[in-house]
Amino acid sequence: MTPNGWLQITAYFLIILVVTKPMGLYMARLFEGKKTFMHPVLRPLEVMFHKLVGVKETAEQRWTQYTASLLAFSIFSFLFVYLLQRLQGILPLNPQGFGSAQVTPDLAFNTAVSFVTNTNWQAYIPESTLSYLVEMAALTVQNFASAAAGIAVAIAVTRGFARQQVNGLGNFWVDLTRATVYILLPLSFIAALIFCAHGVIQNFHPYTVAKTLEGAKQVIPQGPLASQEAIKMLGTNGGGFFNANSSHPFENPTPLTNLLQMFLIFLIPAGLTYTFGAMVGDRRQGWTLFSTCAVMFLAGVLVCYWAEQKGNPTFAKLGVQAEASATQSGGNMEGKETRFGIAASTLFATITTDASCGAVNGMHDSFTPLGGLVPLFNIQTGEVIFGGVGAGLYGLLLYAILAVFIAGLMVGRTPEYVGKKIEGKEVKMAMIALIATALSILVFAAISSVVQFSSPTKDAKGQPVPHSYWNPPGAAVANTNNPSAHGFSEILYAYSSGTGNNGSAFAGINPNTPWYNLTIGLAMLIGRFFFLIPLLAAAGSLAVKRRVAETVGTLPTHGPLFVGFLVGTVILVGALTFFPALALGPIVEHYLMLDGKLFSLLLFPLWS
Repeated sequence: MTPNGWLQITAYFLIILVVTKPMGLYMARLFEGKKTFMHPVLRPLEVMFHKLVGVKETAEQRWTQYTASLLAFSIFSFLFVYLLQRLQGILPLNPQGFGSAQVTPDLAFNTAVSFVTNTNWQAYIPESTLSYLVEMAALTVQNFASAAAGIAVAIAVTRGFARQQVNGLGNFWVDLTRATVYILLPLSFIAALIFCAHGVIQNFHPYTVAKTLEGAKQVIPQGPLASQEAIKMLGTNGGGFFNANSSHPFENPTPLTNLLQMFLIFLIPAGLTYTFGAMVGDRRQGWTLFSTCAVMFLAGVLVCYWAEQKGNPTFAKLGVQAEASATQSGGNMEGKETRFGIAASTLFATITTDASCGAVNGMHDSFTPLGGLVPLFNIQTGEVIFGGVGAGLYGLLLYAILAVFIAGLMVGRTPEYVGKKIEGKEVKMAMIALIATALSILVFAAISSVVQFSSPTKDAKGQPVPHSYWNPPGAAVANTNNPSAHGFSEILYAYSSGTGNNGSAFAGINPNTPWYNLTIGLAMLIGRFFFLIPLLAAAGSLAVKRRVAETVGTLPTHGPLFVGFLVGTVILVGALTFFPALALGPIVEHYLMLDGKLFSLLLFPLWS
C-alpha cells in the first residue's frame, strides 16, 4: 500500500465527513416542513405537482396507507418501464433502430424490476440494446423515482422513532415530491454540468462508424450520458449507458470525475444519518450511526486495498516471473483502469457495494479472492454501510433494533432505542426482513449451482436444435466463465447483488437467460419490498408509542460502546448467515491461490 493510496482514501473520507452535517440538516428541515434556501426557487414546482395529482400536503397516512401508496407507485413504474422497452421499435429517439428483438419479455421484466427497485442490474449490453428514449424516459426517470422512494421510506421510518402517540408516518406523495424536487433534481443538474465540463458526453447523435488503422470498422456508441451519469451516482443506482460502466472514458474520463462519482454515492446516505439524529432530537444518535458506517467502510476498503496491492503470488510459482513483473508489479492491476490505479479502484468498489450502487470502474471478477470477498460481503450485510439512498438508513435502524434487543436480553430489561421501547412486534418485523433476504440469496444461489435445464436436442422434424438463448445447455452454472470456487462466487455474487438491490456483478457470468432474468428479478423484488415493508410496519408501531424517560439502567445508544455493539451485530449476523457460502467461494479460492491453483477463462484449473 502506497502513501498516494492512503492519501486518496483519507481525503475522500474527510470530504464525506465535512458535508454530512450540512446535508443532514438540510434534509431534516425539508422533511419537517420547514423552509430551506431552495424554497424560493423550487417551491412553485412542488406546489404545481401537488395540484396536478391532487395531494394535500397536510394529509397524514398510516403505515398501511403509506405502504399502499409506495406499492401503487412501484407497480405503475414497473408497467411503464416494461412497456417502453417492448415498444421501443415504434417509438422516437431511436437512431440505431433497436426493436423488441433486443428486449425479450423476460429481459424486459428483469430490467423493469431492476430500475424500479433501485437495483439497476443490467443483464444486457446497454449500448446495443436500448434506444435513447428508453434510456431517458424509462431508466433515467426511474433513477430519480426509485431513489426518491427510498428516501421517503427512510424518512417515514425516522418519524416512527421521532413521533409519539401519532398514528401517521407522513405522506408518501409529499415525501416523494420533496426528495425529487429539492434534493435529486438540483444536485443532479449541477453534477451533470460538471461531468459535461470534464468530458462526459451528452448528445443524441447516431453511433459513429470509424475506420481503424488496420482497416477494420469500429462502431463508437454515444448518447445522453452526463444526465444519466449524475443521477446514476447520486441516487446510488449504478446502471450505466455502457457495458463497461464507469470504467468507460465516456462515462468517467478523468480522476476528477471519478472522485465526483464516489462523492455523489455517499453524499445523501451519509447525510441521512445526521438527519435521523436531528429529527429524533438527539444529534448524538446521528453521529453514532455515521461512526458505525465509517468503521465498517474503512475496514472494508483497507482489506480490499491490501489484498489488491499485495497481488497474486501464484505467478512466480508458475515460472512466469517475466510476465508476473509485467502484470503484477505493484499489485493486481488485472481488470483495472490504469488512469485510476489500485487505490482508486478498490475505493470505488468498496463504496459502490457499501451503498446500493452497481456502478464499477474496475471488474470485480478480476479482483483477488479476498479483494472480491469485500464487495460481496458488503452487499450481504444488507448494504447498511451508509447504504443506498434511504435504504442504508432504514437498514441500519433494523440492525439497531436487533442490537438493543440483544442488549436487553443480556441485562434483563426491556430494550429501548431513542426513547422508544422495542417490543415483540418490532423485533419480529426486523427478523422477517433479515430472513427473507438471506433465503433469497442462499436458496437461489444453491438452486442455480445445480439446476439442470431440459434442453431438447432435436425438433419435431428430427433436426438438431442448436443451443440458443431460449435453449441453454446444461446447468445454470454453465453460464459462468470460471469453474469451481470462482464460478460459485460468480453465482453467489449475482443473487447477493440482486437481493441487496446493488446491481454490480462479478462480470464473469452470463445472466441474460430466462432462468437468471426471472429468478434475479424475483430476488430484487424480495430484497426491496420484503425488507422495507416490515420496517414500515415497525415504524407504524413505534409512532403510536409514548417516549420513555432515560434511567440509570437505560443502555446508552450513543458513543463508542454502542458503535462497537452495532458493528458487531451487523458483522455477526452477516457472518453467521453467509459464512458457509463464502467458505465455498472466495475463502477456499484464496487458499487454492496460495497453493498455486488458479481458475482461468480457459475453464480448467492451472497449477504448478
